[in-house]
Amino acid sequence: MTDLEQFRSETRAWLEENCPPTMRGEYSADKACWGGKRWEFKNPEQKLWLDRMADRGWTVPTWPKEYGGGGLSKDEAEILSEEMKRIKAFPPHENFGISMLGPALLKFGTHEQKERFLKPIARGEIRWCQGYSEPGSGSDLASIKTKAEDKGDHWLVNGQKVWTSYADQADWIFCLTRTDNSGPKHQGITFMLINMENEGVSTKPIKLISGRSPFCETFFDDVKVKKDDDEVVGKIGEGWRVATYLLTHEREMISGMFGGAATRFVGQIAAQEMGTDEKGRIEDPMLRARATQADLDGWAFLTLMRAVKDRSEAGESLGAESSALKYYGTELNKRRYELMMDIGGSDELEWETDRNDDGDRARSWLRTRANSIEGGTSEIQLNIISKRILELPS
Repeated sequence: MTDLEQFRSETRAWLEENCPPTMRGEYSADKACWGGKRWEFKNPEQKLWLDRMADRGWTVPTWPKEYGGGGLSKDEAEILSEEMKRIKAFPPHENFGISMLGPALLKFGTHEQKERFLKPIARGEIRWCQGYSEPGSGSDLASIKTKAEDKGDHWLVNGQKVWTSYADQADWIFCLTRTDNSGPKHQGITFMLINMENEGVSTKPIKLISGRSPFCETFFDDVKVKKDDDEVVGKIGEGWRVATYLLTHEREMISGMFGGAATRFVGQIAAQEMGTDEKGRIEDPMLRARATQADLDGWAFLTLMRAVKDRSEAGESLGAESSALKYYGTELNKRRYELMMDIGGSDELEWETDRNDDGDRARSWLRTRANSIEGGTSEIQLNIISKRILELPS
């Protein structure tokens, strides 16, 4: 056996023995484990699965072992992913610390910061939220006004962030602050890590048209960030470099989330809910064509995401290409949910009934409206694509 074949054999055996039965099956957002101090595990097996995977470093398989990762090669990580999919194992842990902050810390953080933050992220002991957008500073992110004043031994932070996903459940926030107003707006921005339990930090959920509140407003009122705690990532005033690097990972993460939905075949859903003809096909030919196209687009996107993942793990920077992924993932997800609403017909418009799981599909459909805003609006992504990829004139 080759080394990779041996690794696959050992990985398969370990997963079979250690992944609890309740942590296998069809995965959905309501089954996710976000971790952190406030997280309430849905059952004992969810915590057991997280702990077992974290002990092996497999919550972040390609991170260095010294920072809580598995130290796996690209090929080994791919095998682990394939073997988890084979038994339909749930992801042990999802966290903005894994998908966004972690890569930024690995690139820009000091050894002490990596030691302090990456290990708890890998073990699901700390949950992060993102403090980027502000009222009036969404698409024009560099115009932020949240101010961090130098007070000698600490920074004094004042301002407001908006659309901070799950800020009311997070332990820490990675945050853009204005430390200098004297130069161009992209300069004078500092990337800070702020404990949500610090005095002066408060949050307020924002209810969406779906009836749910994943987003929050976050307020900083004379919040002290001690300099001795080493909570500035990168150089003071040069946080824009860290911020834009992180954004490429955020857009890749978002597009991956949307593309991941494509593993649920729309055609199968339509066949189950609307019935088939004598040949086993969806009876409505127009709906059949739309469902087939949606599934083909979904698989094409997943194939692209796999290639992107390979490049990323090989150390290549995506840059502006992440905007193309984010835009396409957004449009794909919106189109799929519109199609699923058509499949369900008027029954899917029921809002608060047990028959429709408290209107879950309708709420999810409405939630997709925010996909074209979060992580950078679709209009901004198209501008980036036209200028930096297609090199069109301004």
